[in-house]
Amino acid sequence: MNILTFVLVLLVTIVLALAGFTRAASWLIERRNPPVGSFIDVNGADIHYVHVPAPAGADLPPLVFIHGASANLKDQMLPLKQLFEGRAEMLFFDRPGHGWSGRGPGNNENPTEQAATIVALMDRLGIKDAIIVGHSFGGAVAATFALEHPEHTRGLLLLSAATHPWPGGDTSWYYSLSARPVIGRLFAETVANPAGLMRIDAATVCVFSPNKVPDGYVDEAAIKLVLRPRAFRANAIDVEGLYRHVLAIAPRYPTIRTPTVVISGDHDTVVYEEIHSIGLARDIPGAELVWVSNLGHKPDWIAPDLVAAAIEKLAGQPRDLQAIARAVEARIAGDDFGTDMCVNEKAPI
Repeated sequence: MNILTFVLVLLVTIVLALAGFTRAASWLIERRNPPVGSFIDVNGADIHYVHVPAPAGADLPPLVFIHGASANLKDQMLPLKQLFEGRAEMLFFDRPGHGWSGRGPGNNENPTEQAATIVALMDRLGIKDAIIVGHSFGGAVAATFALEHPEHTRGLLLLSAATHPWPGGDTSWYYSLSARPVIGRLFAETVANPAGLMRIDAATVCVFSPNKVPDGYVDEAAIKLVLRPRAFRANAIDVEGLYRHVLAIAPRYPTIRTPTVVISGDHDTVVYEEIHSIGLARDIPGAELVWVSNLGHKPDWIAPDLVAAAIEKLAGQPRDLQAIARAVEARIAGDDFGTDMCVNEKAPI
């Protein structure tokens, strides 16, 4: 056997071993994180959702929650559902391609298409309009929803949102690679899963930093579902295309007339909060910016009381969000988790 043949055989063996590991690990991830809701076909996409019907005597309008990148419906349902039980109709769902939702026949690969799927899902469940709550990438979907479907939007709550063009438009290399048609599939089927399993805990620390990751978060919120090949590629395609989407749609934000609250931490290590959140407050008429010192990327988990108050205010109830934000700041003032390895980058000028 010559050296070239040996190298080729070795490479094929490694690829097959990684593919076998990925298949086994994905099977185990699914076994440990089964669906928790129902399924419905929406224009060819099998959408996984949890619908909490309107209770008698509800004091809030319906609420629709849109999760961010690398996540699924549990990421918002776990910290927030309990706060509104008995008060509001709620809809949590896996965005197309995420969690247990299918992607559909090429009709859910950007926030505009995903917003249309959400409207169709709402229609199927009899939800006429709602307060739309979007976190991170879900913030881009929520803002797009408000633009394209204002008649379905009662209010808009944007949490650590990613909604505006950022300098350079770059994203992580593995998203760009995974979004490619051929090599992306190969990467997702071989390398992404084992590499992701090794990095997921450290990455989660940086999602929450400087705040502490809640005990059991990765397992309870089923975050490892994103490491399955199809979900990984769907997530990569979403993130890789975000810059092009917001570049086109951000100039339209001044036409949003929906009551809007923007909540952001000043230590977000995931998005440029000084571009996105400040930009939203600048661009959406009447939007209230709630700026929280020493808060990272996860106000839904770290400051659920503030999120609840913002929803109540959007529903017309009197709430002093700035005073509540100061109370959150006092509670998290000493947080310093992950700051030795997670960089709070500021947007380049």
